[in-house]
Amino acid sequence: MSFLIPVVLFVLFFLITALKVLNEYERGVIFRLGRVIKTKGPGLIVLIPIVDKMVRVSLRIMTLDVPNQDVITKDNVSIKVNAVVYFRVTDPSRAILEVEDFMFATSQLAQTTLRSVCGGVELDEILSQREKVNDEIQEILDIHTDPWGIKVGTVELKYIDLPQEMQRAMAKQAEAERERRAKVINAQGEFQAATKLSEAAAIISAHPEALQLRYLQTLREMSAEGKSSTIIPLPLDLMKMLAPFTSRGEAIDKNDQESNKE
Repeated sequence: MSFLIPVVLFVLFFLITALKVLNEYERGVIFRLGRVIKTKGPGLIVLIPIVDKMVRVSLRIMTLDVPNQDVITKDNVSIKVNAVVYFRVTDPSRAILEVEDFMFATSQLAQTTLRSVCGGVELDEILSQREKVNDEIQEILDIHTDPWGIKVGTVELKYIDLPQEMQRAMAKQAEAERERRAKVINAQGEFQAATKLSEAAAIISAHPEALQLRYLQTLREMSAEGKSSTIIPLPLDLMKMLAPFTSRGEAIDKNDQESNKE
């Protein structure tokens, strides 16, 4: 009976130290006497106690929050920028062997890359072409992390903090741009109205009866407004007959004024 106790203890120790279970998203890098033999998982794996050592590595997409970075853009504007990086481990062996802490290394590399890329472009490009800046940062990170067995999938700029003076300047610029557009639209409206009026004048000169119809329509609109003033319509033919006398009277008055001056 005393002989079975050590055996049972040995079996329990073997089961605790030798049998490991890895989830579907995990891989185990096995070190045997300090040397990597292979990567195992997922599922149940067996290790040699004391001889083998396993390091778990997750293959899921990891989220890295890049803190605020002070950046001076190409046009000498001081801003603060932060971002988020999505990456995953594609080669567990290289992620453990090539770099001491791949999470910390990727974080530091993302911060320096964010500062260098944003410092090489102008502020307007960062604000209006954010996708281009994101792609450039992602490409640089992916090139540098590939030897570590890491794939950077997406980089997104989250927040851009502008100085108060720059915000006021941009507001003035936007206001001036809106005023310019309003003036252009007003000028285009005047041009279109003048064009339509010239076309209408050409039609009326070709068809004089159209002027009579327009005159009657105007009288109808004035009477529909409900004003207390009395409107006496005059035929256009009568106005045309009176036009020579009116012009002759104006000529006589002009001659009298000239004679008085003499």
